[in-house]
This record gives sequence, structure tokens and C-alpha cells, in this order.
Amino acid sequence: MTREFDLIVYGATGFTGRLVAEYLAQRYTDGTLNWAMAGRSLTKLEAVRNEIGAPAATPLLTANADDPAALRALTARAKVVLTTVGPYQLHGNDLVAACVATGTGYVDLCGEPNWMHDVIDRHQTAAKASGARIVLSCGFDSIPFDLGVWTVQQAAIAKWGRPAPRVKGRVRKMQGTFSGGTFASGKATAAAAAKNPSVFKILLDPFALTPGFEGPDQPKGVMPEYDEAVGGWVAPFVMAVINTKNVHRTNFLAGHPYGTDFRYDEMMVAPGLGDIGKAAAEAIAKMNPMNADKGPAPGEGPSKEEREAGFYEVDFIAEMPTGESLTCTVTGDRDPGYGSTSKMIAEAALCLIRDVDGEGGVWTPGALMAEPLKARLEANAGLKFVVKA
Repeated sequence: MTREFDLIVYGATGFTGRLVAEYLAQRYTDGTLNWAMAGRSLTKLEAVRNEIGAPAATPLLTANADDPAALRALTARAKVVLTTVGPYQLHGNDLVAACVATGTGYVDLCGEPNWMHDVIDRHQTAAKASGARIVLSCGFDSIPFDLGVWTVQQAAIAKWGRPAPRVKGRVRKMQGTFSGGTFASGKATAAAAAKNPSVFKILLDPFALTPGFEGPDQPKGVMPEYDEAVGGWVAPFVMAVINTKNVHRTNFLAGHPYGTDFRYDEMMVAPGLGDIGKAAAEAIAKMNPMNADKGPAPGEGPSKEEREAGFYEVDFIAEMPTGESLTCTVTGDRDPGYGSTSKMIAEAALCLIRDVDGEGGVWTPGALMAEPLKARLEANAGLKFVVKA
């Protein structure tokens, strides 16, 4: 595909979009990446380009999120468009449609299952026809979880000759805040559910993103419990409603390498042992940040020092019916919502441009580019995937 640009970063004047642009400007300085910054305001784009130290020749493009003609013209100029402009159910429809129409690759940070369900329903057939590879959820939602399960299942197949029918995702450590975009997306999803009860069905269905396939009953993960696998109490994890659906979609799109009987859940390990751990798990279960009246606004975020002080550690425990198990531990070296997410989506876009082919359609990162993306993340983005028996 011959295009003017390899990559357009759409939303480059927003907080996360700016971090993506800064990452690209600092890491890819050899001139082999032909990329542009895009947004609504040329003045703001110029200011961001100067502030992040991007080359003065970095092209700046303007298009409003609600202008289909401008978005189609924009997307036709690039191999891949990377967008951080959410909530996607409010601001993403026309951009996805433009990418599908022009056969342009697309990556986003979506954590809105209802919108993702609609994108699959509306665009899967057309994207396949046009060759547009639409890759959703390329940030903390849901790359560490999607690739963590993929990695532990590859290890299970290598060790036992078959995948584990049960994998547990357990968040052991996490330092950092959820992004303003994540908070706004959660609020937009809650508002959509209040207006349309069918949204609740999508949110509750672990197979909402696998049209035509429904697997076995899944662990609920909604109440604190003692987990022998981690030797302590675990509590509900707020992002599980998104990540679990993406993991099942990866399995679905890849032809069920995890099996059709695969069961998966995500929970957060509570600090402390015994009654202290139980009390901590119960407290975590009551502290859903998405239920707060106020959160960080889109465009706001932590300081550079706070982002660099952040981290996360997640275990993916593959359990066999024989009682055998093995674990893949995924770690990230920045706060999940901003520092790590901005690096992950940038590398996902580069992976889509440089490392993988694949037909058009609505994809997950794990189904389309698991191995090359994992290699990129370990080499460039501060993630590690370590398997241990």
C-alpha cells in the first residue's frame, strides 16, 4: 500500500496523544518512519510539536472528529492511523468508518465493550473487503492481558502438548492512576447503559465480542475470595470486564488455540495475609474508581515523575486438570494509564506497519500480531514476559 505517511497520530494535542508523539519523536529519529501529527487545531499542534522537541518538519494535519469527509481525506494519506480521541463511542465512529472505507490500518485505546461490539457488527465485513485492519484496545486495555494469556498458553502447549483449559489473571502490583480517557469512557458506557438496557447484556456477557460462539460458563470475579493459586485473597479487578472479552475474542479469531472449553478471569491480589488480606480484598471490592463522581478529565494526567514512578505486575496462571500449573508474569516499567499505554499503542502501530500482514477485519492485538508485538514491547516499551513453572 503506497501512502504519503506510514502513520498519523490523531489526537496529538491531548494528554496521551502528546505522549505518543513525544515517544515517536524521541525513539524513531533515524528518518525511516514517515509520520504526522493530527488534531482539530493547527495552533495547538504547532505548540505541541515544539514542546515535545519533534522535528520542525513533522507534518501537521487538521480534521474534526465529526467531519466524515475530512477524516476520509486524512485516513487515505496513511498506512495506519493511531487515535487517542475518546470516548470512542462519542468521538470514534466516523474515524473508524473512514479507515474502513479507505482500507487504512487503525489502532486505538478503546475499553468500551458496547462500542467494540457495535464496531464488529457494523464493520467486520466491510473491513475484510477493503483490507482495513482495525485493531482495538492497544493500551493497558488490553495488551498486557491479551499477550500474557497468549504467552502462558504457548508455554502450556510446549510443555504439555495442549493448552490449559483454565487461566487466571492476577494483578499483583499496580502503581499509577487510570487515565482521564478511561474514566470518561467508563462514564460514557454507564450513560449508554442507562439509556439502552441491551448495553448491560453486552457488559455482562464474556463472549459479547465472539459473534456466533459462546463458550462455557466463566468465573464471575465479582466477589472477594481466597485463591490457592496465589496463596491469598483476591478482589474484583475493575478492567476485567474489558480484558476478558478481548482475551476470548483473540481465542475466537485465532481458531481457538486455547480450546473451546477455555475459562478465564481477572482479579487483583489483596495485600496482607489471613484476616488482613480478607479485609483488604473486601475494601478493594468496594472502591471501584469508575463509580466516583469526579475523576481526571480527558487531557489531564500525572507528571513525568509520577509516570516514571509507576509500574505494574500481573501473573497469568495456567492450570491443568492434573493439578500442574505454570505462570507468565508480565511487568511494565511505567504507570499503566499513561506512560506504559502511550508506548504500547505506538509500538502496536509500528508492528502493524512493519511486522505483520493479515487480512482486513476487526482484530485484537493478540490475534493479529502476538509474537512480533511482544518482541517489540520487550525491546522498546519496558514490558517483560517471564514464564516460570
